[in-house]
Amino acid sequence: MSEYFKIGKLAASTGLKGELVLQHNLGKKTAFKGLEAIFLEVKKDSFMPYFIQAAQIRSESETVIKLEGIDIMEVARKLTPKEVWITEEDFKKFAAKSSPIAMLGFMMVNDGEEIGVIEEVIEQPHQILCSIMYNGKEALIPIHEDSLEKLDIKNRKVFVILPDGLLEIYK
Repeated sequence: MSEYFKIGKLAASTGLKGELVLQHNLGKKTAFKGLEAIFLEVKKDSFMPYFIQAAQIRSESETVIKLEGIDIMEVARKLTPKEVWITEEDFKKFAAKSSPIAMLGFMMVNDGEEIGVIEEVIEQPHQILCSIMYNGKEALIPIHEDSLEKLDIKNRKVFVILPDGLLEIYK
């Protein structure tokens, strides 16, 4: 089974022919050249592929895409505001190495202890929140200049110094 990474959402329909605005967090402009399909989650851990016919860069974080079989605005509108996922292999091709979303799939390490794999990266104005599974629960871990100790890209690890008691609320 493929591993899927969330990259953003279909924010709006645009034009009369069913084009969609994909807002993404990949950290760079992209027309998704070579990307065959995006995936939308139809139910928990069940993904439906939508094949890309055309894509055009709108800005650093937006791309206008045309999907096969979506030919009118009303049908496109039903796909908004759905989250967009791509396979791990495609994610590695399209995500900027320096963007926060590139930490997806990295192991988070606090005080020498592996505490969980980063499953989601939520960018906020003054910090980044990383979602991990900790003791069977979703834990949101803030990453900012005071908590980030080291980023080991080669070994796919994020070393953090978390405030005392932060992990206790997830036990």
